[in-house]
Amino acid sequence: MTYDFTTVMDRRGKDATAIDNIPYDRSIVKEEFSLIPMWVADMNFATAPSIIRAMQERIDHPLFGYFPTSDAYYDAVIRWQETRNGAVGLTRDCIGYENGVLGCMISAVNAFCSQGDAVLLHSPTYIGFTSSLARNGYQMVHSPLVQDADGVWRMDYEDMDRKLKEFHIHVAIFCSPHNPCGRVWERWEIEKAMEVYAANHCVVISDEIWSDIVLNGNRHIPTQSVSEDAKKRTIAIYAPSKTFNLAGLVGSYHIVYDEYLRDRLNASASKPGYNHMNVLSMHALIGGYGEEGAAWVDELCGVLSANVNYAYEYICEKFDGVSLFKPQGTYMLYLNCEEWCKAHGKSLDELLQAGASVGVIWQDGRPFHHPYGIRLNLALPESLLREALERLDKYVFNA
Repeated sequence: MTYDFTTVMDRRGKDATAIDNIPYDRSIVKEEFSLIPMWVADMNFATAPSIIRAMQERIDHPLFGYFPTSDAYYDAVIRWQETRNGAVGLTRDCIGYENGVLGCMISAVNAFCSQGDAVLLHSPTYIGFTSSLARNGYQMVHSPLVQDADGVWRMDYEDMDRKLKEFHIHVAIFCSPHNPCGRVWERWEIEKAMEVYAANHCVVISDEIWSDIVLNGNRHIPTQSVSEDAKKRTIAIYAPSKTFNLAGLVGSYHIVYDEYLRDRLNASASKPGYNHMNVLSMHALIGGYGEEGAAWVDELCGVLSANVNYAYEYICEKFDGVSLFKPQGTYMLYLNCEEWCKAHGKSLDELLQAGASVGVIWQDGRPFHHPYGIRLNLALPESLLREALERLDKYVFNA
C-alpha cells in the first residue's frame, strides 16, 4: 500500500466534529472505552499528500487577498471529469463554484420554484436535503425506494410518475450514488428515471458528491451522460470534500450544460453575495484532481471496499435481526434494526445508547426516513472497525 490508511489519528482538540461534538451525552460513554467515531460522514484518514503539498506551497506565499479563479482550477475539474467520469464536451463555462452542495441545491430550487412548492425526493432521504428544504419553505414529497428479492434498493418509477403528476412537481432531487442507501445506479436505471422526469417537465438537481467513492468494481454513471435530454435537464453538483476528506475547507462546484438553466442558477446563487471561493480550497482541489490524487482515491476505494465487505459479512453472521444492503458506493452502512429491537423489547434509542456506552458513536437513522435505521461510517482504519464490531457483538447485540 502506497498511502497510509492504517494510522489511528488522534483528532481530539483538532476541530473534529466527529470527536468533539458527538450526538450523545458523553457521560453515557463508559470510562474504559475509547471513542470510535462512526457517525458524521467524514473520514478518519488523513487527506491525500498531494493536497497538503499544494496548500503548503500556497501558504508559503503570505498574501491572501482577492484572487481570480485560476485556469488550473478549471483545467483540473475538466480533466478529472473526463478521466474519471467520461465527460464529453465539458468547458469552463459549464462549471460554477459553490460553497457547498446543499447551498447549490437551494439556489437551484429557488431558481425554479416558489416557496410552498413541492419537490420530489427518494427516501430514505439524506437529512441535509430535508432540513435545507424545510428551512427554505418547500414541501417535500418522498418516493420510497424499494428493496427487491435480493435486497437491492430500486426506484419505483410508477410511484415517481404518480407523485410528480399529483403534486404538480417540476423540480426533483436525485442522489447518485445514493446516500444513505449506498446504491450506485446502473445506466438503465438512470435512463428510466430521466424519462419519468422528462415526461413531467422536471428540472433535475443531481447530487453526485459521492461519485468518486465507488466500491468493489462498481462504476459511477453521471446523470448528464445518459441522454442528450438529461444533459440539458440536469444541474449536477460535485465536490472534492467527500473524496478527499475536505469538508472543513468548504467548496464544491456545479456542472450545467444548458445555458438557460445555468443563467437561472447563477442568478439565484449570486443574490446572497456569499458564494465565493476560498483560495486554499482552490489549491486543494488542484492538488487532489491530479495523477497522484487519482492514485490515492483508487487506493482509498480498495480500502473502503475491504471495510465494507468485512462489516457486511460480520453483521450478517453475528447480528441476528439486523438487515442491511451492502453499499456499492459511499462509505456508509444503513442498518435496519427493526427485527432485533422487537425481538429484544428494545427501542431504537436504547439500542443507540447501548452502542454509545461502549464508545461506538453511530448515527440515528430515523431522520433519513426509516423508523429503525442506524447509519454507520466505515471510513476508518481496519483496526478500529474490527474493534467497533467486536464491542457491538459482545456488549450490544449479543450481550
